[in-house]
Amino acid sequence: MTFPTWPAGPRTTRRRGERGAVLPSPVVLLSVIAVILAAVAFVATRGDEPAERDISATKAAATPSDSASDDAGEDASDDASDGASQTPPAEEKPKPKPVVRADHSVVVFNNTQIAGLASRVGEKVTEAGWKVAAADNWYGTVPATTVYYPKGKKAAAQLLALDLGIARIKPADTDSDMSDTNLTLILTGELD
Repeated sequence: MTFPTWPAGPRTTRRRGERGAVLPSPVVLLSVIAVILAAVAFVATRGDEPAERDISATKAAATPSDSASDDAGEDASDDASDGASQTPPAEEKPKPKPVVRADHSVVVFNNTQIAGLASRVGEKVTEAGWKVAAADNWYGTVPATTVYYPKGKKAAAQLLALDLGIARIKPADTDSDMSDTNLTLILTGELD
């Protein structure tokens, strides 16, 4: 088998001062554009607070000005005679209903090797005025003793944690075996 030989000499037919231009591939161009767009988005959103805070701040700011404009027409003569400006009355927030321990059930789980821990703590929970729906073992990993609460029962979870000296409360994990109606207490050790 014979391979062709190339003629000796330069392989290009360009003249000496000419330069060629190489265009980048479309993938490189798209990557550069994506990086630029990401940088612009990062800079544009860097100082924003969550929308939840903006809404509450807007509501709080709107309420005093509304009441101030209502009072201004009625109290114009009072302001003129007193020479002092009136402050609008403080906004009254609806007070949350007090938590009645007996109205809430607690499921107690033992996530340790300590036999009977869930039952013993369940007795303490009952002595504190709560109803214990069940006591069992928890198979999984929880980093610390935790009170998990379903939607709408955060105040009850805080009170249960306070009653038992537990520092950690979290919303219930809907993808697990946690109750969606009862408070769930998962123990990772003896309570103090």
